[in-house]
Amino acid sequence: MAVEASVAEKLKALWNLQQIDSQLDEIQILKGELPMEVSDLEDEIAGLDTRIKKLKAVLKENEQEISKMQATAKDADANIKKYQKQLDEVRNDREFKALQSEIDLAKLDIQLSEKKVREAKASLDTKKDGLAVAEAKLEAKQKELDAKKVELQGIIEKTEQEENRLRTQSEKARKGIEERLLKAYDKTRRTYRNGLSVVTVERNSCGGCFNNVPPQIQLEIGLHKKIIACEHCGRILADHSIAYPETVAEA
Repeated sequence: MAVEASVAEKLKALWNLQQIDSQLDEIQILKGELPMEVSDLEDEIAGLDTRIKKLKAVLKENEQEISKMQATAKDADANIKKYQKQLDEVRNDREFKALQSEIDLAKLDIQLSEKKVREAKASLDTKKDGLAVAEAKLEAKQKELDAKKVELQGIIEKTEQEENRLRTQSEKARKGIEERLLKAYDKTRRTYRNGLSVVTVERNSCGGCFNNVPPQIQLEIGLHKKIIACEHCGRILADHSIAYPETVAEA
C-alpha cells in the first residue's frame, strides 16, 4: 500500500511543476503571436486564392459571352450585305419591303450586340481591376507569410530542444501529483494569462494577485498541514521553505 505524500511534498511537487511550466510559457511568449499570425495568414491566403480562381472563371465566361455577341454582330453584318445584294435582284415591291425589313432587323441586332459588348467590356474591365487587386494582395500576404514563417522557424530551431526537454520534465512531474490537485492546478493556469497557479507569499501579499495575505493564513501556510489557496484569486500559496529551501536553510 503506497504511503500518501505529505502536504509539504504535494506543495513541493506542485511548485516544481509550476517552475517547469513557467519556463515553457516563456518559450511561448518568445514565439509571441507568430503561430496564430501564420495560421491567420494561411487562412487569408487560401480565401484569396479561392476568390482569384472564381474571378478568373467569371472573366473567362464573360470573354466567351463577348465573343458570342461579337459573332452575332458579324453574322448580322454579313446578312445585311447579303440582303443588300439581293435588293438589286428584287422583282416587286413586296420582296423589296421584306428584304428591307430583314436589313433593319439585322441593323438592330448589330446595335444591340454592340451595346451589350460595350457593357460587357466595361464590366470585364472592372472585374480585371478586382482580379489585379486580389492578386497584388495575395502576393503581399504571401511575402508576409514567408517572412513570419522564417522568423517562427528560427525561434523553433533555437528553442525546440529546450522545449522538448521541458515538456518531458512536465509530463514526468505531473505523474507524481494526484489528479484532484492537477485539475485544480490546470484550471487556475487556464484562468490567468501569466499561467501562474502556484505562488509564494511576498511581502505579506499573494505572489499572483498581490492582495494581502493575513498573518494567520501565512502561519497556516508555513505549518504545511493543508494546501491553502488565495481567497482572492484561488492560486495555491506556498511558503519560502517550499519554494526556496536552500535560501531558508542558509538563513
